[in-house]
Amino acid sequence: MTQADHDLTLEEASASGEPIIKSELLYGLNDKPPVGESLFVALQHVLASFVGIITPPLIIAGALGLDPVNTSYLVSMSLFASGLCTFIQCRRIGPVGSGLLSLQGTSFAFLGPIIGAGTGAIQGGSTPEQALALVFGVCFFGSAVEIILSRFLHLLSKIITPVVSGTVVMIIGLGLIRTGIVSLAGGAAAQRAADGSFGSWQNLALGGLVMAIVVILTVSGNRFLRMGAIAIGLLVGYIIAAFMGLVNFSALSNLSFFSLPIPFRYGMRFDLGTFLPFILLYVLTAIETVGDLTATSAVSGEPVKGPLYVRRIKGGVLGDGVNSAIAALLNTFPNTTFSQNNGVIQMTGVGSRYVGFFVAGIFAILGLLPIVGGVFQAIPQPVLGGATLIMFGSIAVAGLNIVSSANLDRRSMIIVAVSLALGLGVLYAPEIFDGKPPLFRNLFGSSISTGGLTAILLSWLLPRKDDAEEISQGFVEES
Repeated sequence: MTQADHDLTLEEASASGEPIIKSELLYGLNDKPPVGESLFVALQHVLASFVGIITPPLIIAGALGLDPVNTSYLVSMSLFASGLCTFIQCRRIGPVGSGLLSLQGTSFAFLGPIIGAGTGAIQGGSTPEQALALVFGVCFFGSAVEIILSRFLHLLSKIITPVVSGTVVMIIGLGLIRTGIVSLAGGAAAQRAADGSFGSWQNLALGGLVMAIVVILTVSGNRFLRMGAIAIGLLVGYIIAAFMGLVNFSALSNLSFFSLPIPFRYGMRFDLGTFLPFILLYVLTAIETVGDLTATSAVSGEPVKGPLYVRRIKGGVLGDGVNSAIAALLNTFPNTTFSQNNGVIQMTGVGSRYVGFFVAGIFAILGLLPIVGGVFQAIPQPVLGGATLIMFGSIAVAGLNIVSSANLDRRSMIIVAVSLALGLGVLYAPEIFDGKPPLFRNLFGSSISTGGLTAILLSWLLPRKDDAEEISQGFVEES
């Protein structure tokens, strides 16, 4: 589409009453930049989101005790699935996809429940591979929740308020901090080994150095350094760890140069008790996707209200659900829209969805090269923990920002307080559910499901200020 056609589209949107966000874009949503420029901008999107895509499979693989070959495969499939899902989201196939320059990547929100489900299966006698089959089965069927919700998005705002969603995001971030600090100290394997390596001065110093680098670069005045802070911190830590003899490349010799995806490689299992905590997560992921796509629409100079906007949002959430199902089939974890690319759009002035096709191609190619996953699989746990600890803390702060965006009154504060107390309480003392029925234990053993359900119930049951005033007025009139 030419720029003139793009301008005509905006005029039509304006005529229909849809507000248009003014922008200084070099290329609009449907413009086609030259191949060289598209590739250059695509690489910036890849660098901004690459770490976020590969980190969840690395953490999950470490927690489940997977061998290097399987860990490398999970990382590769995460990259390949992100490429395929990004293409679907940007291209919009039928009703599926937003048609915006929106990237898909592995969701951090599911980390805690996935690790809990996997480790629980292993403790019950399953192998790590069988535990993955359970995880992928639960994630596959759970994606139907988001697919169905995409048709009823107009009802979600009445159920999931900013106080509720912000509280759950805080619980997600605060709960993941434990995973990050374990990695910084040496990882779950070192913790289980009890050989003195867990929490050693060497691990703490290496992880602390990575943290310091990320913090310094994040507060830098240079945009490129800020955007690449985590990637740079990981790279520096990786190099230092290699000189310290902490990087083991022996597993790379067992990896083929090129490998095609194998759907259902680990099989697929399902358990209702394990599935229940995931329902709420898919609901919250839908809410998060609405926010991400609204931001993408705004920075791309597209409508943020009206029929066109609603159609894109519904298509984007539907794409999230379909893409999460595809990810499960490809042996990786739920996909969601990433917000990192909105900063890249602002910085480059390129909001063309055709750039997303280049991003998709790069991720897909990287996913077909097992050596790429192998290189990242070799990242020492302290290096990974030093970077992810800040990422998880940032998630908690993001939740705090969502909560504070609402006008906090006593009702809101009690919702946040009780939800945090119960959600984090079961995280710190999971043994309180020992001896309870499996269904009850699986539902409330997750900090996210416990805290989230508490927030939803309190938001529904506690009278709002307007409700209280109406009740009070009723008493006055009767007297």
